[in-house]
Amino acid sequence: MPARLDFDDYISALRTAAARLSDETAGPPDDRPVPTCPDWTTRDLLAHTGMVHRWAAGIVRGELNSGNSEEATTRFEAAGRAADDAGAWLLTGATDLADELTAAPDDLQRFFFLNDAPPPKLAWARRQCHETTIHAVDGLSARLGRMPTAAEADLDAQVAVDGIDELLRGFATRRSEKLILESPLTVVIETADTGCSWTLVLSDGPATCDEGVTSQHPDARLSGTAAQVYLGLWNRGDELAQDGVDALALWRDKMHVEWG
Repeated sequence: MPARLDFDDYISALRTAAARLSDETAGPPDDRPVPTCPDWTTRDLLAHTGMVHRWAAGIVRGELNSGNSEEATTRFEAAGRAADDAGAWLLTGATDLADELTAAPDDLQRFFFLNDAPPPKLAWARRQCHETTIHAVDGLSARLGRMPTAAEADLDAQVAVDGIDELLRGFATRRSEKLILESPLTVVIETADTGCSWTLVLSDGPATCDEGVTSQHPDARLSGTAAQVYLGLWNRGDELAQDGVDALALWRDKMHVEWG
């Protein structure tokens, strides 16, 4: 799962998305519902995202790892909920994360949790770029009061393609995911504006995903622009076109990236 963007591109996108999330959720009230995250308010959204930034920065610094994070993340999220200006608190954490990643050596050795990932410095920059980009879309959803369109989300196509690749080949293929079926199912995912594609195979074991179209007779095809596919697979958009079996309903039922 090689990174498709340069390190500086991920850091720039992270900073841009954090600023957008702060802007989209600015002003009272701070407990507006978030349609793309039905159980959250905007305060929950900011507290969660700022917590993740501080958690990731702690990992980059070597203070946190997969086994000692629970107390810290609980404390971070509580601080976000209690902040007088949650948007400013979010930006402080995002800036610190970006600075820590930039200062880290290229050969940084740290815990990372996705399959087939690039080296940790690049992997964490990539992951936090997309974490923040998707939550900026959630902030837009809160402002609009509904799920946004890809045009409204205004995502860079190359950032979207990279995020699709991370989701399909890094998240979906983890053994912990619930994409398990008794009978195999092959799904081709295509982005019309970039020409990129993937072939996802679901079975009674962990999902597999290869770049490109590796099946001439897939059970389903999902397609759209890179932004439409990105938002659709992250369950933040309704503009995906589908042919064949209803793989999208299956995906949305079983594929949920959650904090844990």
